[in-house]
Amino acid sequence: MSRTLIFTLLSIGLIVLFLVGMSMGAVSIDLMRILSGAASVTDQIIFFELRLPRLAMNTIIGAGVALSGAAIQGLFRNALADPALIGVSSGAAVFAAAFLVFGVQEPALRLAGVSGSAFLGSIVATTLVLLVAKKSHSTSTILLAGIAVNAIALSAVGLLSYLSTDAQLRSVSFWALGSFNGVTWTMVGVAGLSIPAMILIYFESSRLNIITLGDREATGLGVSVRQLRLRVIVGCAFIVAIGVSQVGVISFIGLVVPHLVRLTIGSNHKVLLPASAIGGGAIMIVADSLCRTLFVPNELPVGILTALVGGPFFIYLIIIQKNRFRI
Repeated sequence: MSRTLIFTLLSIGLIVLFLVGMSMGAVSIDLMRILSGAASVTDQIIFFELRLPRLAMNTIIGAGVALSGAAIQGLFRNALADPALIGVSSGAAVFAAAFLVFGVQEPALRLAGVSGSAFLGSIVATTLVLLVAKKSHSTSTILLAGIAVNAIALSAVGLLSYLSTDAQLRSVSFWALGSFNGVTWTMVGVAGLSIPAMILIYFESSRLNIITLGDREATGLGVSVRQLRLRVIVGCAFIVAIGVSQVGVISFIGLVVPHLVRLTIGSNHKVLLPASAIGGGAIMIVADSLCRTLFVPNELPVGILTALVGGPFFIYLIIIQKNRFRI
């Protein structure tokens, strides 16, 4: 199957899923009546103020996380790598939990406070990883620094959970599960700030192809490995930090989607990065659409579904495709 055909199918699939997602939900909406202006005021509000921004957020967040995962896997030459390895998600969790426990409790300020705290935590954690690995910037040092930061962050979240009240603990737990509930156009605009970073990472695709040959070979071909690692890690951290700050932690999208795309079209990052972005957006739409329709009128946090499906499926991939994991 040609790469052009694969891109076409992925793009068509994303568009179809977006259109289907518009009509799915606790309230069924007729798209033709919306487009013709014949829909009721209630249906129009649900469509334009609730469902459409949510689907737009699904697409942006899914695309950003999956593209970041593909870039991190190429950078570390490890198909098991994930953006969470550089401390983005764990740092966000610590700062968000701290705000939920000790911060302002006014409902009007709480959402903005949690989002800002999560973004700040992501950047702080990534900066700490880079500072720890400053001397060598080797793959192993960065990974070890990320593991250490993640362990510290996990302990900090545990401590904050211990100090919290029952209501605060519920808020911390629910945020950590990830959810698109309550997404607004303002939040979509904030998430859109990650799109320029995605484009900049795509411009690194040729150098990511070269670095898969090895650090020494890449240096011999004129690639500054340390600068490339810094640019890609900072870019991915920014993208994932934006996403986590808006919807919480959503696992496995950045791990499974790039791997599936790589198995289909190969490891050329000029194709892999945009294909992963399209696939990530499509899978996020499917996951969130299921979460808001399976248990109507209740809603399942999307992070639960992605972990329940992504975890076992990734184990299955490891078992049947273990010889194809090397990039």
